Amino acid sequence: MTNSNLISYTKISPYKTVNRNHKIDTITIHCTSGQSSVEGLGVTFQNNGASCNYAIGNDGRIALIVEEKDRSWCSSNGDNDNRAITIECASDNFHPYKVKDVVYKSLINLLVDICKRNNIKKLLWKADKSLIGQVDKQNMTVHRWFANKTCPGDYLFNLHGQIADEVNARLEGKLPETKPQNSTDEIYRVQVGAFKNKENADAYAEKLKKQGFDGFIVKK
Repeated sequence: MTNSNLISYTKISPYKTVNRNHKIDTITIHCTSGQSSVEGLGVTFQNNGASCNYAIGNDGRIALIVEEKDRSWCSSNGDNDNRAITIECASDNFHPYKVKDVVYKSLINLLVDICKRNNIKKLLWKADKSLIGQVDKQNMTVHRWFANKTCPGDYLFNLHGQIADEVNARLEGKLPETKPQNSTDEIYRVQVGAFKNKENADAYAEKLKKQGFDGFIVKK
């Protein structure tokens, strides 16, 4: 099994089961209940006893949290997580837990990529809990079916049919590939410190690293 080449950040969670016991044939979309960055989500999944395969930050960037070959701890159901790719999407922290358009577009791109690499010919959605595991009829599941949760929020839940249609159209070559609205080749950097002493600079860079941020030191 391979991982998506759409990721721009990696922060592997310790909360996982190495080597899933079922082939990938299901998709489970979640919401984060918070407009978090991929770096923030990476830190979260280092500390909260849970994980996901991929997380999409509020700017549309995609993080790898658990490799596809491994089972994430995401949906409150071991059978589902062993067969599903789980995806957390940055969302509002209030009903209906809306996601930004840039997050939605990244989700579609990621789902197309996942389906292609795992030989999932088509996404199927009927909003029917009784069809869990019957992937020839429905191969999308939601967290609320396995636990007393609102996840993935009503906004994404009500879009599942549309999500399946858009992904399937892309798989069939009926729709062109789209880029998130803020996709750009430009990079903006933010300086967070300036030090006369290199040891102080090294110490601060290490502090940032522990918080989940990539950092580097430039000597001027």
